[in-house]
Amino acid sequence: MRLATIRTATGTTAVRLDTEAAVELGAADVGELLTDPGWADRAATADGARHPLDGLDHAPLITRPEKIVCVGLNYRRHILEMGRELPEYPTIFAKYPPALIGAGDPVILPAASTAMDWEVELAVVIGTPVRHATEARAAAAIAGYTVLNDVTARDWQYRTPQWLAGKTFESTTPLGPCLVTPDELDLDAGLAVECLVNGEVVQRSDSTELVFGPARLVSYLSTIFTLRPGDVIATGTPGGVGHARKPPRYLADRDLLVTRIGGIGECRNTCRSERP
Repeated sequence: MRLATIRTATGTTAVRLDTEAAVELGAADVGELLTDPGWADRAATADGARHPLDGLDHAPLITRPEKIVCVGLNYRRHILEMGRELPEYPTIFAKYPPALIGAGDPVILPAASTAMDWEVELAVVIGTPVRHATEARAAAAIAGYTVLNDVTARDWQYRTPQWLAGKTFESTTPLGPCLVTPDELDLDAGLAVECLVNGEVVQRSDSTELVFGPARLVSYLSTIFTLRPGDVIATGTPGGVGHARKPPRYLADRDLLVTRIGGIGECRNTCRSERP
């Protein structure tokens, strides 16, 4: 299945994306839907109001996740381009919900930063509560996968050894356009991971480059805290980020940022300079 959160005249609603229409599921967003233990059957059989697929206004897939956990330095080539060694454990940090935007919303480039960078990421969405999980249980807890771009203020990220400040500026992080359930994807074969700026491919890899795969990440994180339905895990970005280029290259006003994962879809976001 493919699920999404769209905006309507009466607010946001979770929908199932069929071949001919988006069907409402009776939940305000995909995150709310996932809190129902029977969400998969509910989503598969729902027959709510229908919307044409053309012109859907995508809200963030999960509008208010309890947790957004991000993983750094998780693609082999990206780790090497940043001059680091392969990690023994995942590097993790957090992001807050106000950073999230929909698949077609503008990325707001904050006035406080002059070094906004792109980071295409495969994102995991949790579907059932999980704690102290084996990798098999962790895999079973994954509701599906989506697209995220961890747009980063590099000048704020590296002010201190802690990265949070550069990672969670408001309205910077596209999440969507849809959640694709695991049965529709072949992660073992690898999903293409790609980022374009103004039509130029700036990142291209596939998910087989991940040092820590989705199930391993869910298992590891579940040792620290309970992962709950709607939690989002961004699995890291491949090589090609602007900060690693010589000279560095960053996003600018009116740039078109396209974030694409094979088998899932793409976010298309125009960058807009903040005007306080």
